Amino acid sequence: MSFKKIPEALSENLERNEIMEPNEFQTKILSKIKSGAHLYGIGPKGCGKTMALMISVLTKLKSKAEGDNPRALIFVKDKLAAESLQAEFKKLTRFTSVRVVLAIEEHTLAKQKDEIYLGSDIVIATPKRLSKLYFLNGINLTQLQMMIVEDAEFIMKNNFHTTIDRISESLPKTQFLVFCREKNSRFDDLFMSRALTIKIEE
Repeated sequence: MSFKKIPEALSENLERNEIMEPNEFQTKILSKIKSGAHLYGIGPKGCGKTMALMISVLTKLKSKAEGDNPRALIFVKDKLAAESLQAEFKKLTRFTSVRVVLAIEEHTLAKQKDEIYLGSDIVIATPKRLSKLYFLNGINLTQLQMMIVEDAEFIMKNNFHTTIDRISESLPKTQFLVFCREKNSRFDDLFMSRALTIKIEE
């Protein structure tokens, strides 16, 4: 079964990377995400969570730039995870206008504010740096359509849940997605109280 109803540019980039059809996890989750539901995507490492995340974001954004403010925000645990995800996005945004910007501690705050201000579609951020940018009015989230946490186990381990929940409270029209290996019910008390769960076993 091939990918259904995705932008032509995304389909072409998937083919360039020899990704011709969704795997079991992606088959289960992509249509649910496209429906706009808040969702937990749960599965073991290597099941295709990151690819599902990227396909969902680029489908929502129609694989093209629009406006100046970010439309997708993805929380990751650290610089390495941010740079790795950015590199993967580059493979799927080749020959498109999509702008992917990092917001991480290792880069200067002023530089990141400028990069975001000049135009971004997807921001990949650590919670600490995004929080600082947000409360210094260094990022405008009024156009945000998706807020995602990748490999979400780090949120609870590092007590970042309060930071993310505080930001989510100002985003009533945003779709929330959490990808993880095991579901943590504490997210249900935050912004995932009405979320569906799609799970694949090891």
